[in-house]
Amino acid sequence: MLVNSLTAAVKIFNRYEARHSVIEHYYGILAYYALAQTADAEKNEELINKCRNYLNLYPDKFDHPQYNFEAYRVGGIAKAWLFCNGYMPNTAQELRKYAEITMNSPHSEEGILSNPLYSNLIWIDTVAFVTPFMLYIGKTLGEQKYIDYAAELCFKSYDIFMDKTNGLLHQTKGFLQDPRRVSGDHWSRGNGWGYVGITELVQHLPDNSPYKEKALVYYIAHSDALVENQTERGLWRQEIPEELAWYESSGTGLILYGLGVGIRCGILKGERYIQAFKKGIDALSKYCITSDFMTRMSCPGCLCPGTGKEKGTPKAYITEKFPQDDEVHSYGCIMLALVEAYKNGITEIEIDD
Repeated sequence: MLVNSLTAAVKIFNRYEARHSVIEHYYGILAYYALAQTADAEKNEELINKCRNYLNLYPDKFDHPQYNFEAYRVGGIAKAWLFCNGYMPNTAQELRKYAEITMNSPHSEEGILSNPLYSNLIWIDTVAFVTPFMLYIGKTLGEQKYIDYAAELCFKSYDIFMDKTNGLLHQTKGFLQDPRRVSGDHWSRGNGWGYVGITELVQHLPDNSPYKEKALVYYIAHSDALVENQTERGLWRQEIPEELAWYESSGTGLILYGLGVGIRCGILKGERYIQAFKKGIDALSKYCITSDFMTRMSCPGCLCPGTGKEKGTPKAYITEKFPQDDEVHSYGCIMLALVEAYKNGITEIEIDD
């Protein structure tokens, strides 16, 4: 069946909200980040209000769990994006407070925001949830130090986690028996996490920024590696370069979001990128969304899986985790891809059970 791309994004969110607790979790913030972009693209004031009402619960109107990043406590990238786009102007003071908390939180010896209890533990997920948060706040408040932090966090993470043999990202460092080693994976969602962060840098840094040229180099190189590893079906795999790995939807959604932004902004030029994006959106719609807007084939929570010698290996990422339907990370990731499809002129998608 044919469905408007933004309508599909909203229906996916509604299914998420009906089946899971959205509050307290970073993947709930990610879904609201996608919903806010959907509402903005649709010029839907009712949805904007829904986002505002939810994010006004942060930071003081519920009991929070222990977070890896304090940015979540204030509403994370969703609230920062709404603030940056003029929808929550009264949140400047609290967002500044949490930007300062972020800068003064524990960091690894490389200068990467780390696990709050163990400073040697770092992972690529940070780039998706902290780089845009600091960038949006810095851009809106005119605070260069927040923009500096956003860019440097992203670049340092890419330098640590990039596998130069194939241009793809590893997920973690510090989790193995030898804490100096990075995990051996090229995890789909992990690459998506990194790609979202670098995507927002190239999208929002002004042309005269001292970071813009470097961001473009990193972004285009990662884009090329991801397009090179897209499967014939159009999706990306759980362990991206492994031909026998299973298809994975959340990483695919994040990758398509990043590609779509680059195409729309005129950074990724040529049919190669356009065809990869169209093929990916078509596959995501047909294979990863059902007619009742259930999401399919998403990796559950995954942080350097495995034990002993297999910990953090591609084998562990493939065999310790299994694809799930209605998996909590999937909703926001797929929604972001659909919003970007709409912005690129793909206003309808075909869902095929």
